[in-house]
Amino acid sequence: MSAFDCGALAPAIVCRHGDLLLYLLPSAGLALVIRALAGSHPFFFVFTVAGTVCHELAHFWVGWLTGARPSSLSVIPRRAGQHWQLGSVTLTRVRWYNAAPAALAPFLIIALPFAVAWWRTGPGWRFELADLAIALALAPQWLSFWPSGADWRVARRSWPLLLPLAGAGWLALGGARTLFQFVKS
Repeated sequence: MSAFDCGALAPAIVCRHGDLLLYLLPSAGLALVIRALAGSHPFFFVFTVAGTVCHELAHFWVGWLTGARPSSLSVIPRRAGQHWQLGSVTLTRVRWYNAAPAALAPFLIIALPFAVAWWRTGPGWRFELADLAIALALAPQWLSFWPSGADWRVARRSWPLLLPLAGAGWLALGGARTLFQFVKS
């Protein structure tokens, strides 16, 4: 193995999916540019609309699927104190079991850029002119997948779900092996 092998420089998952990650770099870079410029001029605000629509639709659909009863959806920006509220969804039946899924639904948005990258980076792929337009369309998704502060406050209502989720995560990460390592067969 030479010093320049991928495995010597990066984790195996990066080496296996290098094409996919390389494909996502322009959209992630554009997201950083949009983020930096959105506060300086209203024109760049337009580039955040696609991400806002996806963010609010994620709340709406997961809220509907989990019984949180969404009653309204807005993607019209409005001033809220010192900042702008880009959109909102009103859920009329938020309970302990559906608060976290509905509030943290924007995390699902991050799958969109990865799905597009997987689709576009088949065997023998080349970056084409159309990929620049796709990168511009994907960039707002990088900015919209993180739940807002209000979303995190709503998600806290689901604290009873933390224990079973933590246990499932522990088991998925191999916790059962350490628990039963002293049991002889």
